Amino acid sequence: MSNKEVKAALKSARDAIRNKEYKEALKHCKAVLKQEKNNYNAWVFVGLAAAELEQPDQAQGAYKKAAELEPGQLLAWQGLANLYEKTNHTDVREDLANVYHKLLELYESTDKQKWCEVCRKLVELYHQEKNYLQVARTWHKLVKIRQEEGAENAELHQLWKRLVQLLMECTHLQDNEAQQLLLKAFEEAVNSSDPIPSEEHQKLYREFIQCLAKLPHESLRLKQACEDMMVSYPAVSYPLEILCLHFIQSGSFTEEALNICSKLLDIDSKSGPALIGLGIRSLQGKKYEEAEKNLTEGLQRTNQCPVAWCYLGEVQMKMHKYKEAIHSCNQALKTLGQLNELISIQQQKNLAHRCKAEALVKIPGVDFAEEAIHSLNQVLDVDNDPMLIALKGQAYVNKGLIDEASKIVQELKLAYPDLGEAHYLEGLIHYAQKNYNHAETSFQRAIEKEAETADFHFCLGLTYWFMSEEMRKDKTKALTQFLKAAKLDNYHANAFRYLGHFYRDIAGDKNRALGCYKKAFEKDKMDGDTGAAVVDLSTELGDLETALAILTEVTERASAGRAKWAWLRRGLYYLRAGQHSQAVADLQAALRADPKDPNCWESLGEAYLSRGGYTTALKSFRKARELNPKSIYSIYKAASIEQILGKYKDAIAEYQHILEKSKDYVPALKGLGECYLMMAKIALADYLDGKALDYIEQSLGFLARAAKHRPEVSCLWKLLGDACTSVCVISPSKVNVKVLGFLIGQNEDYVLKKSELLSLGGRCYGRGLKLMSSQNSWCDLGINYYHQAQHLTAMSSNKNEISELLEKSVQCLKKAVRLDSKNHLYWNALGVVACCKGVGNFALAQHSFIKSIQAEQINVVAWTNLGVLYLTSGNIEQAHEAFKVAQSLEPSYLTCWIGQALIAEIIGSYETMDLFRHTTELSMHTEGAKGYAHWVCSTLQDQTNRNSELYKYNILQMNAIPAAQVALTKYTERIQNDACAFTMLGYLNEYLQLKKQAAAAYQRAVLLLTNSEDKEQYNIAMRNYGRALCTLGHYDDAIQAYLSTHLPELDDIVGIAQAYFKKGHFQESRKAYERALSIADCEQDKAYILTALAIMEYKQNQVDAAKTLLFKCSILQEPNMESLQALCTLGLIKQDATLAMAALKELLKHIERKDNVYERCLLTSAVYALQGRNLAVQRQVSKAVHSNPDNPTLWSLLSRLVPRYTPQNAKGGAVAGTIAHILDLNHGKKALLNTAVNQLMIGCHTAEDEKDNALKNIQKAARLSPDDPATWAVLLAACHAENTVGCLHNTQPKRTNLGKMIVATISAKTKEKKIPASHAQALEQWSLFQAITGLNETGRTSEAEALCTKGLKTFPEQPTLYLLLRQVQCKPLLQSRKELPDAILEELRKAVMTNSTSVTAWHWLAQVYQSQGMMAAAEMCYRKSLQLASQQGSWSGKLSSLLRLAKLALEICMANISNDHWPSLVQEATTEASKLSFCPLGVLLQALLQYNRKMGSRETRRMLERVVYQPGYPETIVSVARWYLLQHLYAKDDYELIDVLVTNARVNGDVRALELDKKLSATSS
Repeated sequence: MSNKEVKAALKSARDAIRNKEYKEALKHCKAVLKQEKNNYNAWVFVGLAAAELEQPDQAQGAYKKAAELEPGQLLAWQGLANLYEKTNHTDVREDLANVYHKLLELYESTDKQKWCEVCRKLVELYHQEKNYLQVARTWHKLVKIRQEEGAENAELHQLWKRLVQLLMECTHLQDNEAQQLLLKAFEEAVNSSDPIPSEEHQKLYREFIQCLAKLPHESLRLKQACEDMMVSYPAVSYPLEILCLHFIQSGSFTEEALNICSKLLDIDSKSGPALIGLGIRSLQGKKYEEAEKNLTEGLQRTNQCPVAWCYLGEVQMKMHKYKEAIHSCNQALKTLGQLNELISIQQQKNLAHRCKAEALVKIPGVDFAEEAIHSLNQVLDVDNDPMLIALKGQAYVNKGLIDEASKIVQELKLAYPDLGEAHYLEGLIHYAQKNYNHAETSFQRAIEKEAETADFHFCLGLTYWFMSEEMRKDKTKALTQFLKAAKLDNYHANAFRYLGHFYRDIAGDKNRALGCYKKAFEKDKMDGDTGAAVVDLSTELGDLETALAILTEVTERASAGRAKWAWLRRGLYYLRAGQHSQAVADLQAALRADPKDPNCWESLGEAYLSRGGYTTALKSFRKARELNPKSIYSIYKAASIEQILGKYKDAIAEYQHILEKSKDYVPALKGLGECYLMMAKIALADYLDGKALDYIEQSLGFLARAAKHRPEVSCLWKLLGDACTSVCVISPSKVNVKVLGFLIGQNEDYVLKKSELLSLGGRCYGRGLKLMSSQNSWCDLGINYYHQAQHLTAMSSNKNEISELLEKSVQCLKKAVRLDSKNHLYWNALGVVACCKGVGNFALAQHSFIKSIQAEQINVVAWTNLGVLYLTSGNIEQAHEAFKVAQSLEPSYLTCWIGQALIAEIIGSYETMDLFRHTTELSMHTEGAKGYAHWVCSTLQDQTNRNSELYKYNILQMNAIPAAQVALTKYTERIQNDACAFTMLGYLNEYLQLKKQAAAAYQRAVLLLTNSEDKEQYNIAMRNYGRALCTLGHYDDAIQAYLSTHLPELDDIVGIAQAYFKKGHFQESRKAYERALSIADCEQDKAYILTALAIMEYKQNQVDAAKTLLFKCSILQEPNMESLQALCTLGLIKQDATLAMAALKELLKHIERKDNVYERCLLTSAVYALQGRNLAVQRQVSKAVHSNPDNPTLWSLLSRLVPRYTPQNAKGGAVAGTIAHILDLNHGKKALLNTAVNQLMIGCHTAEDEKDNALKNIQKAARLSPDDPATWAVLLAACHAENTVGCLHNTQPKRTNLGKMIVATISAKTKEKKIPASHAQALEQWSLFQAITGLNETGRTSEAEALCTKGLKTFPEQPTLYLLLRQVQCKPLLQSRKELPDAILEELRKAVMTNSTSVTAWHWLAQVYQSQGMMAAAEMCYRKSLQLASQQGSWSGKLSSLLRLAKLALEICMANISNDHWPSLVQEATTEASKLSFCPLGVLLQALLQYNRKMGSRETRRMLERVVYQPGYPETIVSVARWYLLQHLYAKDDYELIDVLVTNARVNGDVRALELDKKLSATSS
């Protein structure tokens, strides 16, 4: 290639590079290089093109080759620089620096501007490498070049500033040249700055001075710079602060330094360095408080000065503030740790560690000693300093390492015989070992060596203080040493403290002791013992203000959890002063300091108790007891608080616990008596008289024990009187109370009657009066006499004795009134006694009540009693006004409402019943209870008002019968001689179906009236008793009861006729009914009697006669409902639909009468069922429920009929049962059973709903009705259903061993219940079938077979059992999957034919045929079962047959057998099933059929998604659909929908689907 061609090729390469065609350029260059290997331009072009093509290695090689060829040419070096800059790798930085140097050489003589640019790049490169010396040198060259070129001052200033920025990081390096170049740059920058002064110049000066401050060897330059800056900026404190810090750091604080501090304070009075300087100056002058103050304030402003921290630590050591000194030293060490390791810094560290060790040694404790040793080990050359060695020895002593300390003593004494610290350490060792004589010698030697050391004298004083017995008595030597120590060290708080001990305990001079304690406390505010001594002595000397001031000062300064002594003492001060809230706060703070102090907890409990915080006080005393179980006081206070809170049983337990420790502890005995007495009063208020008597007996026992030990305590006798008097309201027949013989002057215990107990109460009050006379005791005694008189009056005792007691009562109450005429209670009691029958002084009574009202304006009791007084006097209007005032004062007060009710009854007001009811709602009272019961019974006896709004409100809506029955039960418990009350109670019990209680009440009424002259009342009571006995089935006793009345009334004759009938004496019953018919006046009565006769004829199988009698009833002018119901029932029993329908139509004519709605609805439904109108049965009951939604019997009936006649509506049946249970528990018992049956019909199990399912509800029913065999049968079915669901969910069945037990239970219950034989047999057979099926399905075939064999012995003619036996025997054969012989198949077919009406039998046979591959035969069996179910009208049978048929066909389709018959059969069967009801399984089968036909179609996905995502589908069905849908989605690779489906599976816990997802995802990946 010629030169022309080479030039042309190079030109083409240049053009290609311009056009960015780098590969083309490379071709041209390579062509040139083949011809001319050393062509400079070609190598440069190759480098450029390769760099653009991102081939750095080739580019670098090309550029280097070019540079080698012509080193003086720029192009190659520029290319290399660009390449390295673009690469920006650390490994090419050295090459880049060399390139920059080469470029500087080439540019230096040619292009100064380019030279400056490369120079800047080189400096940046050196800066990145942290090569500060080269940075400084290169930049100085740059500045020099710019100066030579005549650059302006501003530009040069910026260049010097930039150099300063680049070199600021080099101050910590040891490169002196770089530091000097930096300082020169600073000086040049400062000098070239313009204008001066300015913010920029000031900032630059600051940085310059700051830089100089970091260089210790530049102190002169630093002073000069600071002085120069002060000239320029006289108002700026910064240079003075730096100078101050410089002097502080140097360790020599001279007058010059003090002058600088003064100048600085003139500029800034809060300057940290200046304050530190003043503090150091004060330290030098031994002004320690001032030094501490200045150093502390200075360090708050300048906390990064380690020397200042060390000075502060030294000051605090002088002031014996050891913990503060430790903190200061730690701060110094922390600050020093952030600085560079210089020699001066190490010296400061040594000082800090030494000071810290000295402080730690002064604080007792192993941890502090260990830390002191650690600090000493940090000091360099510690083993050459005898003082530090002695410190280590003291630390060993504190740590308990006496041997190590002794070794140090020996070494020090040998090496430094004149060192006082060695003898001091030896003395400390002897002192620690209690060798006081040797310690004395050692301390004396230490004093000889160094007499001016206060600690030596103090320790010698301590040695004398604890020395021998003689020395302890005469502590003058100790006093001398303590005085010397205090004189040498005015801050030695311990010396002053022991001086205080001496003057207080030895000299007895409390004033001087207080002065010493105060001095000690001033020096050491953290010494709690000293502070406590100051406060206690001040309090003892009467200076409470000083004590409180000290406590306040300490508590305000104390941190959380500190100064317990102060908080405790101030809390007790506030507690004594009655400032309970402040006391609580302070005692809580004391407990934060020491939460395990039982005394603190007791004090806090007292504080809470004083301000009424009983609950918190109780917790406090319990905590105190927990910390100190031996403290009886804590237990007693806790018990007394529980007593106040009304927790009497808990209080009794606590008091008993005290008696276990101290059996005669009178406060506990008294507390027990009070608790039992209060419990007795509560029981009396609730009319639990028997329980109240038990409590009274126990109360008397404990109070008597207390009085026996402390007979001089009057309150015990008062409580005994209260306990005895409290029996006043109890029936005398119940009162038999055992009391200690001590109370009645005997040696043995006695049982007292009511009169004796009341008399004993009077004597106890009298004994209390002798001990301490008080108006309250006189009042109690007067009331006791009154109750004694009332009791004797009720017992018809001697009238003279009664009059005497009443006179005593009046005199006692008058005495109480004279002693305290302003007490309304005494006036009220006097009024009550004055107006009683034995006194009858109504004027005095009225006067007393009025005086009581005047004494207390809000006096509801007195107003009520005044109203009663007016009412008994016949002044109704005045009585009403008095009661009205009482009601306004306290609307919840019971007695005034009873008064208003009595007034309403007198005047005949319609509000009477409401008022009496309101009294029973407020509380129990005998008058209110009897009055309300009387009005309820009167209303119930009026048969004409049943449909009135008044009856519905007063009786039904207000739940009057149970309320009156409860109230009257309590009334008869207390008042047991009221025959009328017992009669009413029996009547109400009859209404509530409480038959035994009714008979007992009527019997009590009969007993009370046996000797009565009123024979009419006796006959009524006996008639009632006979009726109750008949209801109970005691027919002989009922007959005798009726005969004793001589049968004067129609009711008596009808009653005995019914008793004869129930007994089975039909002839006597007929005669009685015929007699009753002959005297009956009313057609209604005749109709009832004829109906009863008809029932009797039917009972004797005289159906025609019964029918004739019932027809007679129906043709009466006023036929009764019962006769029509009986006629309709007769038609139903005899399956005579015509008769039943005719009677029903006649019955329905009386539709306006709603009292027999349940019976009419039941009969109507039964008639529809007889006619085969199943849907009409449900509709009829639903219509009745709609009209009477509050009737639980109708809801219960609906839930019972739905499963039998319309099982497709079982969900509604379950709801109906639940509502029945909510409305009425009695009907709800059976309703729960019906609810469970309905839930079994719809498949509601625990896996779907844990709280509301068949098993839960039937378990509740079994608990409520354990004697009902039907309940146990349904429980067996529910357990079987749960086991089946468990198998579907792949879980272990939990209820597999209950079948046999439940079968045995059902058999036993049917015998106990005496239910009809046919029903009992059906229940037993069904439960047996169910148990066998359950055993067979769980694989326990041998047990199932044994149970079948046993069942066949009991029921030999039962073909179902024979079929079950064959199923059990055949199961192993079917599981073996072997082909069965024709003979066996024929035998199985015959077994099914014996049960040809059983749908499930045909299902089983179909399964057998299916297992043998006989699909056509299986189909025929399913069709046969479907036909049977249709004939029987069995909805569930039809649905089951259709679904099984569809499943059979689908399984054949899934086996890929090509036959159009089976797919169409699946479609047909599922369509028919869906017509019956919503069928999730049918929808699933259709979806699976579609999946089998076209797996990948969109319709397949749609149908499967419908099952998976739409609500209402059981999880077992959804799980199957999810499994197939997952396979479909993976086949379509639809990962978005797969994620949605997997999330759904995870939410529903579908483990099977999740495992399939893992397998499919692994396969697809």
